[in-house]
Amino acid sequence: MKKYQIQSTPFVVPTTDGKLIEEHHGRVATQNEAISIAHMVAPPHWSEPFQTPEFEEYTYIISGKKQFIIEGETVILEAGQSIRIAENTRVQYSNPFDEACEYISVCRPAFDFTKVHREE
Repeated sequence: MKKYQIQSTPFVVPTTDGKLIEEHHGRVATQNEAISIAHMVAPPHWSEPFQTPEFEEYTYIISGKKQFIIEGETVILEAGQSIRIAENTRVQYSNPFDEACEYISVCRPAFDFTKVHREE
């Protein structure tokens, strides 16, 4: 048995808001509950509801900018920057800018929709 796994066919998460989510490793793509790694593209003027996930999330910006509202503080990241947001932190992710934002997201443990706790 090989001690590595190359992923060339990520699971494309269906969305209704124009955001591209390609899960390379995680619960759905590789049945890995310990960590998820996803390539994402948030279109201009995209946002999602506030959430308080039970997992930590790391984001690395490849291109564009992304806005985070973390416990009431607004943080904007640009290409080449990264951030770690601790589990059980209230956060809103958005791209209020005029260009798409491409980034990598890593969640530990793996992203789980039942543990993201989005506000509606």
